[in-house]
Amino acid sequence: MIAIWSVAIGTHRTNFRWKPIKPLFNFDPPATDAEIHDAALQFVRKLSGTNKPSKRNEAAFENAVMAIANCARELLDSMETSQPPRDREEVAAKAKARSAARFA
Repeated sequence: MIAIWSVAIGTHRTNFRWKPIKPLFNFDPPATDAEIHDAALQFVRKLSGTNKPSKRNEAAFENAVMAIANCARELLDSMETSQPPRDREEVAAKAKARSAARFA
């Protein structure tokens, strides 16, 4: 599901499309650095309200992405569970089936 946010800018409206941030804990194989970076990027985009920062804010934007990615990696590495790791393909197939049922 992609949320669409409509934001008034000046005299026209702009639509931003946000992908949901996927759970990354307890998967086999574990979350990659790229997946964690993508989740951090989505989070910073959501907070800032922009997909791409202005030149003036680029450094702050990228610093925030890196800091959140580092915190997320630390969190995922320190969490424990008694549950067996989830299979990525199985979880994706279940989500696809739920989506198909919802829009049928």
